[in-house]
Amino acid sequence: MLKSLVVMAVSFLLSTAAVAERLKDISTVAGVRSNQLVGYGLVVGLDGTGDKTTFTSATFRNMLNNFGVAIPPNIDPSSKNIAAVAIHTDLPPFAKPGQVIDVTVSTLGDAKSLRGGSLIMSPLKGADGQIYAVAQGNLVVSGFGVEGADGSRLSLNVPSVGRIPGGATVERTVPNAFAQGDSLVLNLNHPDFTTVRRVSETINSLLGPNMAKAVDATSVRVRAPRDPSQRVSFLSVLENLEVQPAQEVAKVIINSRTGTIIIGQNVRVSPVAITHGGMTVAINENIDVNQPNPLAQGETVITPRTGIEVDEGSGHMFEFAPGASLQEIVESVNQVGAAPGDLMAILEALRQAGALKAELVVI
Repeated sequence: MLKSLVVMAVSFLLSTAAVAERLKDISTVAGVRSNQLVGYGLVVGLDGTGDKTTFTSATFRNMLNNFGVAIPPNIDPSSKNIAAVAIHTDLPPFAKPGQVIDVTVSTLGDAKSLRGGSLIMSPLKGADGQIYAVAQGNLVVSGFGVEGADGSRLSLNVPSVGRIPGGATVERTVPNAFAQGDSLVLNLNHPDFTTVRRVSETINSLLGPNMAKAVDATSVRVRAPRDPSQRVSFLSVLENLEVQPAQEVAKVIINSRTGTIIIGQNVRVSPVAITHGGMTVAINENIDVNQPNPLAQGETVITPRTGIEVDEGSGHMFEFAPGASLQEIVESVNQVGAAPGDLMAILEALRQAGALKAELVVI
Protein backbone atom coordinates (compact mmCIF):
# COMPACT_ATOMS: atom_id res chain seq x y z
CA MET A 1 0.00 0.00 0.00
CA LEU A 2 2.81 2.37 0.93
CA LYS A 3 4.62 1.57 -2.30
CA SER A 4 1.60 2.23 -4.49
CA LEU A 5 0.83 5.54 -2.77
CA VAL A 6 4.40 6.81 -3.03
CA VAL A 7 4.71 5.74 -6.67
CA MET A 8 1.44 7.50 -7.47
CA ALA A 9 2.74 10.66 -5.81
CA VAL A 10 5.99 10.45 -7.77
CA SER A 11 4.15 9.98 -11.07
CA PHE A 12 1.89 12.93 -10.34
CA LEU A 13 4.78 15.21 -9.46
CA LEU A 14 6.78 14.22 -12.52
CA SER A 15 3.82 14.65 -14.86
CA THR A 16 2.90 18.14 -13.62
CA ALA A 17 6.33 19.66 -13.08
CA ALA A 18 6.54 21.54 -16.38
CA VAL A 19 2.87 22.45 -16.95
CA ALA A 20 2.09 26.15 -17.35
CA GLU A 21 -0.65 27.53 -15.13
CA ARG A 22 -2.99 30.47 -15.50
CA LEU A 23 -2.12 33.57 -13.52
CA LYS A 24 -5.53 33.47 -11.84
CA ASP A 25 -4.69 30.02 -10.40
CA ILE A 26 -1.37 30.97 -8.82
CA SER A 27 -2.03 34.54 -7.63
CA THR A 28 -4.58 36.91 -6.17
CA VAL A 29 -5.20 40.63 -6.56
CA ALA A 30 -4.16 42.66 -3.55
CA GLY A 31 -7.18 44.11 -1.76
CA VAL A 32 -9.63 41.66 -3.33
CA ARG A 33 -10.38 39.34 -0.42
CA SER A 34 -13.18 37.85 1.60
CA ASN A 35 -14.07 39.03 5.11
CA GLN A 36 -15.14 36.90 8.06
CA LEU A 37 -18.49 37.56 9.69
CA VAL A 38 -19.76 36.18 13.00
CA GLY A 39 -22.99 36.41 14.92
CA TYR A 40 -25.01 35.04 17.81
CA GLY A 41 -28.59 33.83 17.70
CA LEU A 42 -31.26 31.32 18.66
CA VAL A 43 -32.38 28.17 16.89
CA VAL A 44 -35.99 27.29 17.67
CA GLY A 45 -38.30 24.41 16.85
CA LEU A 46 -36.04 21.63 18.09
CA ASP A 47 -37.53 18.33 19.17
CA GLY A 48 -36.31 18.40 22.76
CA THR A 49 -32.64 18.46 21.78
CA GLY A 50 -31.94 22.07 22.78
CA ASP A 51 -30.08 23.40 25.82
CA LYS A 52 -31.03 24.98 29.15
CA THR A 53 -28.03 27.20 29.75
CA THR A 54 -28.38 30.55 31.51
CA PHE A 55 -27.40 32.65 28.50
CA THR A 56 -29.91 30.81 26.32
CA SER A 57 -32.72 31.67 28.75
CA ALA A 58 -31.55 35.29 28.94
CA THR A 59 -31.44 35.58 25.15
CA PHE A 60 -34.89 34.05 24.83
CA ARG A 61 -36.27 36.47 27.42
CA ASN A 62 -34.77 39.46 25.60
CA MET A 63 -36.20 38.27 22.29
CA LEU A 64 -39.71 38.02 23.73
CA ASN A 65 -39.35 41.47 25.32
CA ASN A 66 -38.52 42.90 21.89
CA PHE A 67 -41.82 41.46 20.64
CA GLY A 68 -43.72 43.01 23.54
CA VAL A 69 -44.06 39.81 25.58
CA ALA A 70 -43.09 40.46 29.21
CA ILE A 71 -42.07 37.42 31.26
CA PRO A 72 -42.28 37.75 35.07
CA PRO A 73 -38.85 37.71 36.74
CA ASN A 74 -39.69 34.61 38.80
CA ILE A 75 -40.40 32.50 35.72
CA ASP A 76 -37.60 30.68 33.93
CA PRO A 77 -38.31 30.77 30.17
CA SER A 78 -35.89 27.93 29.42
CA SER A 79 -37.01 25.33 26.91
CA LYS A 80 -35.38 22.22 25.46
CA ASN A 81 -36.71 23.29 22.06
CA ILE A 82 -34.29 26.25 21.87
CA ALA A 83 -30.53 26.39 21.43
CA ALA A 84 -28.05 29.26 21.54
CA VAL A 85 -25.79 29.18 18.49
CA ALA A 86 -22.80 30.88 16.92
CA ILE A 87 -23.13 31.83 13.26
CA HIS A 88 -20.20 32.40 10.94
CA THR A 89 -19.58 32.90 7.24
CA ASP A 90 -17.25 34.56 4.76
CA LEU A 91 -18.39 37.68 2.93
CA PRO A 92 -17.06 37.37 -0.65
CA PRO A 93 -15.31 40.33 -2.28
CA PHE A 94 -17.57 42.72 -4.19
CA ALA A 95 -20.69 41.30 -2.48
CA LYS A 96 -23.55 43.77 -2.86
CA PRO A 97 -26.59 44.43 -0.64
CA GLY A 98 -29.41 42.02 -1.39
CA GLN A 99 -27.18 39.10 -2.39
CA VAL A 100 -27.33 35.94 -0.29
CA ILE A 101 -24.50 33.83 1.15
CA ASP A 102 -24.35 30.50 2.99
CA VAL A 103 -23.89 30.40 6.76
CA THR A 104 -22.72 27.77 9.25
CA VAL A 105 -24.49 27.42 12.61
CA SER A 106 -22.90 25.74 15.66
CA THR A 107 -24.24 25.15 19.15
CA LEU A 108 -22.80 27.07 22.11
CA GLY A 109 -24.46 25.19 24.97
CA ASP A 110 -25.26 21.55 25.66
CA ALA A 111 -27.76 21.11 22.84
CA LYS A 112 -27.55 17.58 21.44
CA SER A 113 -28.79 18.28 17.92
CA LEU A 114 -29.93 21.13 15.67
CA ARG A 115 -31.87 18.85 13.33
CA GLY A 116 -35.26 20.32 12.41
CA GLY A 117 -34.47 23.75 13.86
CA SER A 118 -34.85 27.22 12.39
CA LEU A 119 -32.53 30.16 12.98
CA ILE A 120 -34.24 33.36 14.10
CA MET A 121 -33.08 36.61 12.47
CA SER A 122 -29.54 37.29 13.67
CA PRO A 123 -27.12 40.07 12.65
CA LEU A 124 -23.65 39.14 11.42
CA LYS A 125 -20.82 41.53 12.25
CA GLY A 126 -17.34 42.06 10.92
CA ALA A 127 -14.12 42.74 12.81
CA ASP A 128 -15.03 46.44 12.98
CA GLY A 129 -18.28 45.72 14.84
CA GLN A 130 -20.49 46.80 11.93
CA ILE A 131 -23.41 44.68 10.69
CA TYR A 132 -22.76 43.40 7.16
CA ALA A 133 -25.40 40.68 6.83
CA VAL A 134 -28.50 39.26 8.52
CA ALA A 135 -29.03 35.50 8.80
CA GLN A 136 -32.27 33.52 9.11
CA GLY A 137 -33.66 30.24 7.82
CA ASN A 138 -34.08 26.49 8.23
CA LEU A 139 -31.02 24.43 9.05
CA VAL A 140 -29.67 21.51 7.05
CA VAL A 141 -28.00 19.05 9.45
CA SER A 142 -26.22 16.01 8.07
CA GLY A 143 -25.63 14.27 11.40
CA PHE A 144 -28.06 12.71 13.83
CA GLY A 145 -27.94 11.24 17.31
CA VAL A 146 -30.12 8.92 19.41
CA GLU A 147 -29.91 8.14 23.10
CA GLY A 148 -31.40 5.31 25.14
CA ALA A 149 -32.87 5.38 28.63
CA ASP A 150 -29.83 3.53 30.00
CA GLY A 151 -27.48 6.27 28.80
CA SER A 152 -26.35 4.51 25.62
CA ARG A 153 -25.93 6.83 22.68
CA LEU A 154 -25.34 6.58 18.95
CA SER A 155 -24.42 9.51 16.73
CA LEU A 156 -23.50 9.89 13.06
CA ASN A 157 -21.36 12.82 11.92
CA VAL A 158 -21.89 15.99 14.00
CA PRO A 159 -25.56 16.86 14.66
CA SER A 160 -24.64 19.99 16.63
CA VAL A 161 -23.52 21.85 13.48
CA GLY A 162 -25.68 22.80 10.50
CA ARG A 163 -25.74 25.01 7.44
CA ILE A 164 -28.28 27.32 5.86
CA PRO A 165 -27.77 27.61 2.07
CA GLY A 166 -28.36 31.24 1.12
CA GLY A 167 -29.23 31.88 4.76
CA ALA A 168 -27.76 35.38 5.06
CA THR A 169 -28.61 38.52 3.14
CA VAL A 170 -25.84 41.07 2.57
CA GLU A 171 -26.70 44.48 4.00
CA ARG A 172 -23.48 46.43 3.56
CA THR A 173 -20.70 46.58 0.96
CA VAL A 174 -17.10 46.24 2.07
CA PRO A 175 -14.96 48.92 0.41
CA ASN A 176 -11.79 47.81 -1.38
CA ALA A 177 -8.93 49.44 -3.26
CA PHE A 178 -9.50 47.63 -6.56
CA ALA A 179 -10.34 50.79 -8.54
CA GLN A 180 -7.88 53.09 -6.80
CA GLY A 181 -4.44 54.21 -7.96
CA ASP A 182 -2.55 53.69 -11.19
CA SER A 183 -1.55 50.08 -10.64
CA LEU A 184 -2.60 46.66 -9.44
CA VAL A 185 -0.58 44.31 -7.26
CA LEU A 186 -0.65 40.56 -7.91
CA ASN A 187 0.34 38.37 -4.94
CA LEU A 188 1.53 34.81 -5.56
CA ASN A 189 -0.09 32.06 -3.53
CA HIS A 190 3.36 30.50 -2.99
CA PRO A 191 6.18 33.06 -2.82
CA ASP A 192 9.07 32.32 -5.16
CA PHE A 193 11.62 34.65 -6.74
CA THR A 194 11.82 32.67 -9.97
CA THR A 195 8.06 32.52 -10.43
CA VAL A 196 7.59 36.21 -9.72
CA ARG A 197 10.26 37.04 -12.33
CA ARG A 198 8.52 34.85 -14.90
CA VAL A 199 5.19 36.53 -14.16
CA SER A 200 6.62 40.01 -14.72
CA GLU A 201 8.39 38.91 -17.92
CA THR A 202 5.20 37.31 -19.29
CA ILE A 203 3.16 40.46 -18.64
CA ASN A 204 5.81 42.72 -20.16
CA SER A 205 6.08 40.55 -23.26
CA LEU A 206 2.35 41.11 -23.84
CA LEU A 207 1.83 44.71 -22.72
CA GLY A 208 5.26 46.23 -23.27
CA PRO A 209 8.38 46.91 -21.22
CA ASN A 210 8.14 48.25 -17.66
CA MET A 211 4.40 47.52 -17.43
CA ALA A 212 5.06 44.99 -14.65
CA LYS A 213 7.74 45.10 -11.97
CA ALA A 214 8.55 42.47 -9.40
CA VAL A 215 8.37 43.96 -5.91
CA ASP A 216 9.55 40.95 -3.90
CA ALA A 217 9.19 37.15 -3.88
CA THR A 218 5.40 37.50 -3.59
CA SER A 219 4.22 40.63 -5.39
CA VAL A 220 4.21 42.00 -8.92
CA ARG A 221 3.04 45.57 -9.49
CA VAL A 222 1.30 46.15 -12.84
CA ARG A 223 0.33 49.51 -14.32
CA ALA A 224 -3.43 49.55 -14.89
CA PRO A 225 -6.04 51.95 -16.32
CA ARG A 226 -7.91 54.19 -13.88
CA ASP A 227 -11.37 53.63 -15.35
CA PRO A 228 -13.05 50.75 -13.41
CA SER A 229 -14.62 49.16 -16.49
CA GLN A 230 -11.32 49.23 -18.37
CA ARG A 231 -9.56 47.86 -15.30
CA VAL A 232 -11.94 44.88 -15.24
CA SER A 233 -11.19 44.08 -18.88
CA PHE A 234 -7.49 44.61 -18.26
CA LEU A 235 -7.45 42.18 -15.34
CA SER A 236 -9.47 39.67 -17.36
CA VAL A 237 -6.63 39.55 -19.88
CA LEU A 238 -3.95 39.27 -17.20
CA GLU A 239 -5.52 36.46 -15.21
CA ASN A 240 -5.69 34.20 -18.26
CA LEU A 241 -1.99 34.52 -19.08
CA GLU A 242 -0.13 31.24 -18.67
CA VAL A 243 3.05 31.15 -16.61
CA GLN A 244 5.28 28.18 -15.83
CA PRO A 245 5.88 28.24 -12.05
CA ALA A 246 9.31 27.46 -10.71
CA GLN A 247 9.96 24.09 -9.12
CA GLU A 248 9.19 23.98 -5.42
CA VAL A 249 11.84 23.90 -2.71
CA ALA A 250 12.96 20.36 -1.88
CA LYS A 251 10.82 19.22 1.03
CA VAL A 252 9.89 16.06 2.85
CA ILE A 253 6.63 16.38 4.79
CA ILE A 254 5.76 13.87 7.50
CA ASN A 255 2.44 13.61 9.31
CA SER A 256 3.30 11.56 12.38
CA ARG A 257 -0.38 11.15 13.35
CA THR A 258 -1.60 9.60 10.11
CA GLY A 259 1.65 8.12 8.81
CA THR A 260 1.47 10.18 5.62
CA ILE A 261 4.82 10.95 3.98
CA ILE A 262 5.25 13.27 0.99
CA ILE A 263 8.64 13.44 -0.73
CA GLY A 264 9.10 16.35 -3.13
CA GLN A 265 10.49 15.90 -6.63
CA ASN A 266 13.71 17.83 -5.98
CA VAL A 267 14.77 15.84 -2.92
CA ARG A 268 18.30 14.47 -3.20
CA VAL A 269 20.41 12.28 -0.93
CA SER A 270 24.19 12.28 -0.48
CA PRO A 271 26.13 8.98 -0.57
CA VAL A 272 25.05 7.04 2.49
CA ALA A 273 24.46 3.45 3.60
CA ILE A 274 21.45 2.53 5.73
CA THR A 275 20.65 -0.63 7.61
CA HIS A 276 17.06 -1.50 8.33
CA GLY A 277 15.89 -4.22 10.67
CA GLY A 278 13.52 -4.87 13.53
CA MET A 279 13.29 -6.86 16.73
CA THR A 280 10.17 -8.75 17.75
CA VAL A 281 9.71 -9.80 21.37
CA ALA A 282 6.97 -12.37 22.13
CA ILE A 283 6.03 -13.10 25.74
CA ASN A 284 3.81 -16.12 26.49
CA GLU A 285 2.32 -16.73 29.91
CA ASN A 286 1.55 -20.40 30.70
CA ILE A 287 0.43 -22.12 33.91
CA ASP A 288 1.70 -25.51 35.15
CA VAL A 289 -0.50 -27.41 37.61
CA ASN A 290 1.21 -29.95 39.91
CA GLN A 291 -1.34 -32.44 41.27
CA PRO A 292 -0.09 -34.68 44.18
CA ASN A 293 -0.85 -38.38 44.55
CA PRO A 294 -4.28 -38.93 46.14
CA LEU A 295 -2.72 -40.85 49.05
CA ALA A 296 0.14 -38.41 49.65
CA GLN A 297 -2.08 -35.84 51.41
CA GLY A 298 -0.32 -33.05 49.49
CA GLU A 299 -1.64 -29.78 48.04
CA THR A 300 -2.20 -28.80 44.45
CA VAL A 301 0.43 -26.25 43.36
CA ILE A 302 -0.03 -23.84 40.45
CA THR A 303 3.25 -22.68 38.95
CA PRO A 304 3.35 -19.86 36.36
CA ARG A 305 5.69 -20.41 33.42
CA THR A 306 6.80 -17.51 31.24
CA GLY A 307 8.23 -18.02 27.78
CA ILE A 308 10.11 -15.22 26.00
CA GLU A 309 11.10 -15.38 22.35
CA VAL A 310 13.20 -12.74 20.64
CA ASP A 311 13.41 -12.44 16.86
CA GLU A 312 15.96 -9.88 15.77
CA GLY A 313 14.73 -10.10 12.20
CA SER A 314 16.79 -10.00 9.09
CA GLY A 315 18.65 -6.72 8.80
CA HIS A 316 18.68 -4.98 5.44
CA MET A 317 21.24 -2.53 4.18
CA PHE A 318 20.98 -0.39 1.08
CA GLU A 319 23.18 2.33 -0.30
CA PHE A 320 22.30 5.62 -1.97
CA ALA A 321 24.52 6.76 -4.81
CA PRO A 322 25.63 10.42 -5.00
CA GLY A 323 22.67 12.66 -5.72
CA ALA A 324 20.07 9.92 -5.58
CA SER A 325 16.76 11.04 -7.06
CA LEU A 326 13.27 10.68 -5.65
CA GLN A 327 12.59 7.62 -7.80
CA GLU A 328 15.75 5.91 -6.53
CA ILE A 329 14.88 6.69 -2.93
CA VAL A 330 11.41 5.22 -3.30
CA GLU A 331 12.67 2.08 -5.02
CA SER A 332 15.36 1.49 -2.38
CA VAL A 333 12.99 1.93 0.54
CA ASN A 334 10.33 -0.27 -1.02
CA GLN A 335 12.84 -3.07 -1.61
CA VAL A 336 13.41 -3.46 2.14
CA GLY A 337 9.69 -3.30 2.88
CA ALA A 338 9.87 -0.32 5.23
CA ALA A 339 6.63 0.58 6.96
CA PRO A 340 5.63 4.27 7.28
CA GLY A 341 7.00 4.42 10.82
CA ASP A 342 10.32 2.95 9.70
CA LEU A 343 10.50 5.34 6.77
CA MET A 344 10.01 8.29 9.14
CA ALA A 345 12.94 7.09 11.26
CA ILE A 346 15.10 6.62 8.15
CA LEU A 347 14.36 10.13 6.87
CA GLU A 348 15.04 11.67 10.28
CA ALA A 349 18.35 9.79 10.51
CA LEU A 350 19.29 11.00 7.02
CA ARG A 351 18.62 14.59 8.05
CA GLN A 352 20.71 14.26 11.22
CA ALA A 353 23.55 12.76 9.18
CA GLY A 354 23.37 15.69 6.74
CA ALA A 355 22.67 13.34 3.84
CA LEU A 356 19.10 14.53 3.16
CA LYS A 357 19.27 17.54 0.85
CA ALA A 358 15.80 18.81 1.65
CA GLU A 359 13.79 20.51 4.33
CA LEU A 360 12.16 18.01 6.70
CA VAL A 361 8.75 19.22 7.87
CA VAL A 362 6.93 17.31 10.61
CA ILE A 363 3.27 18.22 11.09
